[in-house]
Amino acid sequence: MATTEREAGSVSRTRAAWVVLGVLAAGVVVLVLVALNRPPQMGVDEDVFHTVDALFTAVTARDEKRLGECEQRLHAYRAAGKLPAGPADYLDGVIGRARGGKWQAAAERLYDFMLAQRREGELEHQAKTPKQPGRTRPGK
Repeated sequence: MATTEREAGSVSRTRAAWVVLGVLAAGVVVLVLVALNRPPQMGVDEDVFHTVDALFTAVTARDEKRLGECEQRLHAYRAAGKLPAGPADYLDGVIGRARGGKWQAAAERLYDFMLAQRREGELEHQAKTPKQPGRTRPGK
């Protein structure tokens, strides 16, 4: 009877190990899919950033004229090397959706793009917490 109990315990441990391995593999697959579906990074150029912001305004306002102006500026930034090819293609896709009448879908895609941006190497002129005169250490 002891042998049967040991065999049953061994089988359940082996089964549990396979379940854990399967869950870990599924987690890795999900992480890879999320990483591959993340929108590309547009870089830190301030002009590009402002133009993408203006593009969002044009798309949400359904303004064809501003959409065209933003498209021209983005193409110029790409030609000048300020906007990498990946993000430029992504933004062209957004503009194409808007031109195709899918304004809401374009706005949602652009919003996701903007949220995914990491402003690494941000410019120095951003607002900093001002120092209070006469205070050298916090709490004093």
